[in-house]
Amino acid sequence: MKNVEIYTDGSCKFNPGPGGWGAVLVYNGHEKELCGGEKETTNNRMELTAAVMALSALKEPCNVMLCSDSKYLIDGLEKGWAKGWKEKGWKKADKSPALNPDLWEKLLLLTEKHTVSYTWIKGHAGHPYNERCDAMAQAEADKYK
Repeated sequence: MKNVEIYTDGSCKFNPGPGGWGAVLVYNGHEKELCGGEKETTNNRMELTAAVMALSALKEPCNVMLCSDSKYLIDGLEKGWAKGWKEKGWKKADKSPALNPDLWEKLLLLTEKHTVSYTWIKGHAGHPYNERCDAMAQAEADKYK
């Protein structure tokens, strides 16, 4: 299987408000940028959307290292929170509704197709790919202001 690094970030003005997401896929020295946005969304939806779109871009099963500055995204997948919410009918441990079940559902399906490891990156700390994803996300959000 191919080894692919995926870096993602999401951004939202006013939260909720105009939002954007960015992703960089790195494979064998090649980079592919993906980005998009929405007029009315939240930061967490953009974080999840970036990962959904990046994983959806892979045409075959891969070994993926998914890197994000979103603890919501990384912990939701790596710690099994999203699977647990799904098993409980998209309810959290306190019985409150889990947010963004539509995106979590897509992520759970996509991560089953690949062998995925997760890396949390501190945001706004100078990591080149994280900064690049952040800039793309900000630019996309600005299109909807």
